[in-house]
Amino acid sequence: MSKSIFESKIISTGLAVFSMLFGAGNLMYPIAVGLSSGANNIYGMLGFTITAVLLPIAGLVAMILFDGSYDEFFQRLGRMPGKIAVFLCMFIIGPVLVIPRIVTLSHMMIAPFLPQISPFNFALIFLLVTFLLTFRESKIVDMLGQFISPMLLASLAVIIIKGLWNASEKITIQTVPFAVFKENLWRGYGTLDLLATIFFSAIIINLLKENITVNSKKDLNELAFFGFKAGLIGTFLLGLIYWGMSYLGVFYGKGLEHVNEGEGFREIAFKILSANYSFIIVIAVLMACLSTAIALGAVVGEYTQRHIFNRKINFPVSLAIVLLASLPLSIYGLETVLKLTSGPIMYIGYPILIALTFLNIAYKKCGFAPVKIPVLIVAALATISYYWV
Repeated sequence: MSKSIFESKIISTGLAVFSMLFGAGNLMYPIAVGLSSGANNIYGMLGFTITAVLLPIAGLVAMILFDGSYDEFFQRLGRMPGKIAVFLCMFIIGPVLVIPRIVTLSHMMIAPFLPQISPFNFALIFLLVTFLLTFRESKIVDMLGQFISPMLLASLAVIIIKGLWNASEKITIQTVPFAVFKENLWRGYGTLDLLATIFFSAIIINLLKENITVNSKKDLNELAFFGFKAGLIGTFLLGLIYWGMSYLGVFYGKGLEHVNEGEGFREIAFKILSANYSFIIVIAVLMACLSTAIALGAVVGEYTQRHIFNRKINFPVSLAIVLLASLPLSIYGLETVLKLTSGPIMYIGYPILIALTFLNIAYKKCGFAPVKIPVLIVAALATISYYWV
């Protein structure tokens, strides 16, 4: 396999990784970091970067080491516990939490532009568009990398650059650096990007295998290195946008300190752009939310087709089932969905996933075999911390 074939796709695949990860929470949380940190934003963003950027890189490394197999990744816990873990993860990133969060956030952010559309009708249209852009599974990476991601980056760049260019006075908040660091370390958990990266990396690696012929072990190693470089491009862009957006919160957050997290980006973007350029806000919101919804639909749809229906239905039908199952929670509003995020999923499930990720990396790189006991210890400590501390 010619090295140039890999290199010709690396940028578009890196852009695809970025657009997959940059979804609903990624529009909310960096602004919230700036609003909560003020002059100590650098400490807030350091904490946020650890959990929202470095953890996804760890997930990417782990999936490359496991050759894109999330089944093998989770079955280190045991065959049945691994299957149960994957099933629960699919429900979380699919119809139970993440897809509805994307739909409700996108509706909240662009509601001023579409005042006549009800949450139900918006959700129905959004999920239909997601289906139409996803059912051709083999085209997803190219579509995200070549079309959606450039539009997303361009719209965000306009808002961030114009905002920082015209920035003047920072918001005044009495904060302690360590407290800010700790608060936003936890806030980074809310992006759920480690969870997303594990499954997004799997689908990217497997789609690349289908579209790039691998004839030797050398080709396989090149493919793995290619995936790593593309992932670094995606996560670097993710971090860059995070830092820029957080400073928008610092410079334009006056009067918005207690605003709903889902409205923060929209209100600040309104301050930066005049009414004539408000379409840029709509593009940024829709591209961010659609790109992640497409990736999630592909991951959960493929899982549903393969594991739930044992390949007795085709991918488009499976995808339609997943998106229809996401409709009920998508009409209840953002606050309802965010309450689900901030409970046991974040404070118990996420530490378990982090522990499993690093234990699996240690297993592949250093031969460190123990996994069940360490994960159980983390699960017990996280549970005690959540319910009794």
